[in-house]
Amino acid sequence: MHSAVLLIEFGSIILGLGLLGRFAGRFRLSPIPLYLLAGLAFGEGGLLPLGASEEFVATGAEIGVILLLLMLGLEYTASDLVSNLKTHYPSGLVDCALNALPGAAVALLLGWGPVAAVVLAGVTWISSSGVIAKVLGDLGRVGNRETPVILSVLVLEDLAMAVYLPIVTALVAGAGLLAGSLTLAIALGAAGLVLFLALRYGRVISRFVSNDDPEKLLLVVLGLTILVAGVAQQLQVSAAVGAFLVGIALSGEVAEGAHTLLSPLRDLFAAVFFVFFGLHTDPSSIPPVLLPALGLAVVTAVTKIATGYWAARRAGISVKGRWRAGGALVARGEFSIVIAGLAVSAGIEPSLGPLATAYVLILVVLGPLTARYTEPVATWWSRRRESPRGTAETETTPRAREADAPVAD
Repeated sequence: MHSAVLLIEFGSIILGLGLLGRFAGRFRLSPIPLYLLAGLAFGEGGLLPLGASEEFVATGAEIGVILLLLMLGLEYTASDLVSNLKTHYPSGLVDCALNALPGAAVALLLGWGPVAAVVLAGVTWISSSGVIAKVLGDLGRVGNRETPVILSVLVLEDLAMAVYLPIVTALVAGAGLLAGSLTLAIALGAAGLVLFLALRYGRVISRFVSNDDPEKLLLVVLGLTILVAGVAQQLQVSAAVGAFLVGIALSGEVAEGAHTLLSPLRDLFAAVFFVFFGLHTDPSSIPPVLLPALGLAVVTAVTKIATGYWAARRAGISVKGRWRAGGALVARGEFSIVIAGLAVSAGIEPSLGPLATAYVLILVVLGPLTARYTEPVATWWSRRRESPRGTAETETTPRAREADAPVAD
């Protein structure tokens, strides 16, 4: 009887997620807000709380985080990461300063303590690679000259996650200074070793994993990833970091094949993860933190726009491209929820989960809008201010028009 109820509940969840995804796709929106709302509706204090399938959903949510970070690692080779780090690290530092500090400040002002401040700093810092990539595709901007700048900022954030997640894991577990330092040293050592092996022996590793049979390739990559993630978690390093490092170590045709095979699984379990986070958030706890979440969303939307503008300006992009780069970076999503989930699971601060949920809901909806309208609004405002003197030179010169054009294939 229990297994029948579990199958009914879990089947209903999957079916509901599919319908919500189709609904969001019809309006070219990210489905993440709808997944979170579904979790709120069927979780603690929701309309119809689930019971039998909660443990199964929790396991699916863990796999979702692992697959999110694995797929992220598959997007980059070790040489790409090293090159981006050398070239664009100033943009990464500006990104961290402008967007992490507001989250930390709000946590301290609310009296949540230093651990919650570190967690909320990460929530407000990391943009949603998935949402941003989809928005760029929908807007036809993949070939624009500012797009490599946007991707560079996202890559640096992803690299920072490999250092940040072990720190957060140690802090929320209540580890002391010595244990926390040991955890960070293990994580940095593992990341450095993987990068070295990927740079020196990447082809050998990929050849070992490679297989012409899609079934065998899927089983080997998925099994290796979950195994490494489990070992990483046993060492008090984040399982997500272990999965990310596996993705970096694979390259070439193996990475492309694994990406194709794992994408549907990633989408399924990532959706389950968002539902699981919503299940553990009481909807009645959101209204008290809605005002701080809204204020934090507005401030960090502005700081992300400033980050993109500064990074694009440093790369020599024209004014219009700078505004487009800034507007595209606003969306937060999967990784903000992953970070908040670590604190929620450890019981760090009861209000942190609801605030993170409300914050992500606001910015995952606002992000596509800022990506589309930041540049037109900024251009209109600039022309309005300068109308007595004529149109600004940066908007009319051939050099500016050339810089805004998409890169030729």
